[in-house]
Amino acid sequence: MAGVAALFASPAFPFPSTSSVSSCSCRFRPAVARAPRHPPGRRVTRRFDEAEGVSKKRRGIGGGGGGGSQASSPRKDRGFAVDFKESQVADLEDLEEDKFLNAVVKVYCTHIAPDYGLPWQKQRQDASTGSAFMIGDGRLLTNAHCVEHDTQVKVKRRGDDKKYIAKVLARGIECDLALLSVENEEFWRGTEPLQLGRLPCLQDSVTVVGYPLGGDTISVTKGVVSRIEVTPYAHGTSDLLGIQIDAAINPGNSGGPAFNEQGECIGVAFQVFRSDEAENIGYVIPTTVVSHFLNDYQKNGKYTGFPCLGVLLQKLENPALRESLKVSSSEGVLVRRVEPTAPASRVLKKGDVITSFDGVAVGCEGTVPFRSTERIAFRYLTSQKYAGDVAQLGIIRAGNMMKVQTVLEPRKHLVPFHVEGGQPSYLIVAGLVFTPLTEPFIEEECEETLGLKLLAKARYSLSTFEGEQIVIVSQVLAHEVNIGYEHMGNQQVIKLNGTVVKNIHHLAHLVDNCKDKFLTFEFEDDFLVVLDREEASTASSDILKEHAIPSIRSSSLSEPYVDPEQEIQKTSDDFGESPVTNYEMGVDCLLWA
Repeated sequence: MAGVAALFASPAFPFPSTSSVSSCSCRFRPAVARAPRHPPGRRVTRRFDEAEGVSKKRRGIGGGGGGGSQASSPRKDRGFAVDFKESQVADLEDLEEDKFLNAVVKVYCTHIAPDYGLPWQKQRQDASTGSAFMIGDGRLLTNAHCVEHDTQVKVKRRGDDKKYIAKVLARGIECDLALLSVENEEFWRGTEPLQLGRLPCLQDSVTVVGYPLGGDTISVTKGVVSRIEVTPYAHGTSDLLGIQIDAAINPGNSGGPAFNEQGECIGVAFQVFRSDEAENIGYVIPTTVVSHFLNDYQKNGKYTGFPCLGVLLQKLENPALRESLKVSSSEGVLVRRVEPTAPASRVLKKGDVITSFDGVAVGCEGTVPFRSTERIAFRYLTSQKYAGDVAQLGIIRAGNMMKVQTVLEPRKHLVPFHVEGGQPSYLIVAGLVFTPLTEPFIEEECEETLGLKLLAKARYSLSTFEGEQIVIVSQVLAHEVNIGYEHMGNQQVIKLNGTVVKNIHHLAHLVDNCKDKFLTFEFEDDFLVVLDREEASTASSDILKEHAIPSIRSSSLSEPYVDPEQEIQKTSDDFGESPVTNYEMGVDCLLWA
């Protein structure tokens, strides 16, 4: 339970810079709404913040410092008479500049987020604006959080007064990217797509273009590349390569491109870091991550995700620790925990030392060589792979050097950060509302109402078999059939009539096939709920009518249940001692990869 007391800490947070048009909260989380899970002792970047003043620097049309061309804006030595009349004809330099500025469009999105407390309905409609840019083949690229829970997406070109309907082709939650298409050919007339450039170097100049708050027209800000490293992505709660810049990124900039001095796109603006101790820290998704997302979609026809090993690693900086593990060199990281559902669990064990990944040596700090003179987190190597790829690991086990191979797959969290399909599953039995525990539910209900034990499970537990879920009763809809149980809520159901509940679909299957007189639910801490099965079934129609609920279960539970027939492997503890992600880690010597 070490570190559990810190679960309710509230440090600074990352915010994607989407501009909210209304004050209603939605899943892309304005500053007044809920934020991603709160990691103790971890610096992350804010997903969204209050609108800040946008510094505007006007550039003279004719290239001069403050006015038009020399012909129309004479400046005298005395009196400083200046003609501020703007020329109506752009010069050749402006026409070249317009080529890449015109590829940047404004995104208007209407959102309807699910109501996780009342999973049969949705929240009030909300709207936001962001940015996107053309990448060729009739496609636009933007951030996933710009079009989250979308019901309608529209885009508008620079200098145009018409909005065009766009369709979301793919969403990459971990990498915070989304691919859009516009079928109207008029939208593409006379446009040129942007070219993706190389990964920049430190101190390279960078220009961010988009439609942030402060005005309706396009905005351009400039800065330099401050840092390139594996960075926490706020929207997907993942760790991928990121570019830190000092150019201003404000709400509405999300999804806009960042350019180098050659006019090539070097990434996508997506989040900023807000803190009293730091200024001008913005983040850009690099073209290496963008290319992975686009290639994944091209290869599979959908987004499949970024794979990982699913192992918790410890640094091996201490000489005595290396000697005790019979590691002669200063290379390698120690495996402290292996995710049971990860393919790596078949070849890796606790106590192994990983010394190489596909022939690349892994340092004792968990870093690998990057470009010529830099080093980067080991997670970078796994993120370059695709789902289903095979990696070769060099390991030391009990002093013996070995080579093993493992398939890489995306992580599947016991408590997911995003709900597949956009709408949570639910099952109502005699007024008891069952639903899987998810991060959006935790954020909506507030962590304080869940109880320390359930929250600790969410933060520290790993899936022990494919498809495992923590199923809870979120509330009880009062009726005479459930007298005595009305005040229970946010408790995990463990068994039904002696059978361990694997997930919400399994629970629905057990209820449907029960032939006993009673439905006996066993909850956490040995709390017992017993219902007469026939009375519970009869009362369901009255409960649905009373609360205007369309169905006793979500459509996702209408399909027949298929048992994976996997043995449930439970450890002696209900949850582990280490957090399940780097977001809650707070310990520099431990890292998930």
